[in-house]
Amino acid sequence: MTAFAGALAGIVLWAPHGKGGLLDGFEGASNWNVLWVGLPLMILGGTAAALAVFFLVRGDWKRALGCVAAIAVLFALGIAVDALAGAPRPECYDPC
Repeated sequence: MTAFAGALAGIVLWAPHGKGGLLDGFEGASNWNVLWVGLPLMILGGTAAALAVFFLVRGDWKRALGCVAAIAVLFALGIAVDALAGAPRPECYDPC
């Protein structure tokens, strides 16, 4: 139940960014990497964060530390994917 709640929290935190990437792209183009990369990272990160809190409450420090390490790896992976995507394209407003 804790992992499910964490996954839902990850989806809720991803939703504003995901909506902007899918619907409000440059000249109407969708950025599907937001869905294919960003959503799984947020679901896994939310699950790991919820489990880390769960293990901390139960006093299981080793598993909590493992979950924190998993969060750090997911965070680094997200930063790497974002850096490899390149600089964001400039927005174009009227007159363009």
